[in-house]
Amino acid sequence: MKQRSFNKIHIIGSVGSGKTTLAKELSEQLAIPYFELDNIVWIRNKNGDIRRTEQEREEYLNGILQTDQWIVEGIHNEDWVRSCFNEADIIIYLHTAYSTRTYRIIKRYLKQKLRVEKSHYKPTFTIFMKMFKWNRSFEDVGKVNFFSCYAVHSDKILVIRSTKWLKEWINNT
Repeated sequence: MKQRSFNKIHIIGSVGSGKTTLAKELSEQLAIPYFELDNIVWIRNKNGDIRRTEQEREEYLNGILQTDQWIVEGIHNEDWVRSCFNEADIIIYLHTAYSTRTYRIIKRYLKQKLRVEKSHYKPTFTIFMKMFKWNRSFEDVGKVNFFSCYAVHSDKILVIRSTKWLKEWINNT
């Protein structure tokens, strides 16, 4: 893939793949705002998150996509995010090893419980266990779905397998 200026970036990967970390780093380096798809799905509330309606979710996402620059990251690859993949200048697929993602899920949970790391949700044991389920589901279903549904964008999909390679790519972007 040729190096060029990217103003609309979509980052996808499983739980613990490094999506948010990458989005934050790119946002800082490129001075482009980033958005987490989970925060488009959910209205964050200290008394418990509230799921947006499909219409609210789509309006929120479309508002972001109408701007000149954005970084959107998330695990979602369902039909409601299709326009995000279509509009992106580049789609970064984080293909982090399953064992690495599992380790990161455990590490994140412990840090959140110790209040060393903040989260947008209440880090309950139930959510912790669901992350393993989501990780497995993405491995078995989400990854296959992504590559079958969005193969049409193969010219702008960048698959990243290692942190070292990713850091080199960021430094050269």
